[in-house]
Amino acid sequence: MSGDKLWDLDRQDLKAAIRTIPDYPKPGILFRDITTLLGDARAFRSAIDALVQPWCGAKIDKVAGMEARGFILGGAVAHQLSAGFAPIRKKGKLPHTKVSIAYSLEYGLDEMEIHSDAVVPGEKVILVDDLIATGGTALGAASLLKKIGADVVAACFVIDLPDLGGADKLRAAGVPVRTLMSFDGH
Repeated sequence: MSGDKLWDLDRQDLKAAIRTIPDYPKPGILFRDITTLLGDARAFRSAIDALVQPWCGAKIDKVAGMEARGFILGGAVAHQLSAGFAPIRKKGKLPHTKVSIAYSLEYGLDEMEIHSDAVVPGEKVILVDDLIATGGTALGAASLLKKIGADVVAACFVIDLPDLGGADKLRAAGVPVRTLMSFDGH
C-alpha cells in the first residue's frame, strides 16, 4: 500500500477505536468490540476505505457478509465497489431456496445458509467480517460460497487474532486474507 507511514498512523487510529472488554463472553477472553469503531464516523470510513483499497478498479461482482457485523461492513464495502451484497445467515433465517453448510465452532458445530441464487456461478466474491479468530465460521462461509459457484477472491477482516490461527487456515484453504490489524491473545 502506498504511503506506508500514513497507513501505519491510520492503523494505530483504527486500533485505538476498538473497545476491549475483558472476560466476555467468558473468563479469560478479551472481546474486541468494533461497535466503537462503527460509531466513530472517521474510523468507520477509514476502515471501509482500507478494506476496499486493494480492489478499487477491479471487477468484483459481490461482497458476502456474515451475520451480523459482516452485514454492516460488507454492505459498505459492496457500496464502495459498486458490487452486489450477499448475506450469509444462521440456519433458518432466509426465506427463499437456500444452500447450507455445517461448520466448526470452538465447541461444536453450527450451520449457515445463503440463498441459492445469491451468486451466479463464476462471480468474483469478497467475503467480509469484523474478526477472524479460529477460522471456523470464515472457512464455512468460504466453502458455502464455493459450493454455489463463487470465485472467492479474498476474505477481509478488520481484526485478526493470529494466535488462534484462523487466517492461516483460510490461506491454506486457498483463500487470500486481508486484515487491518491484529491483537495478541484471544
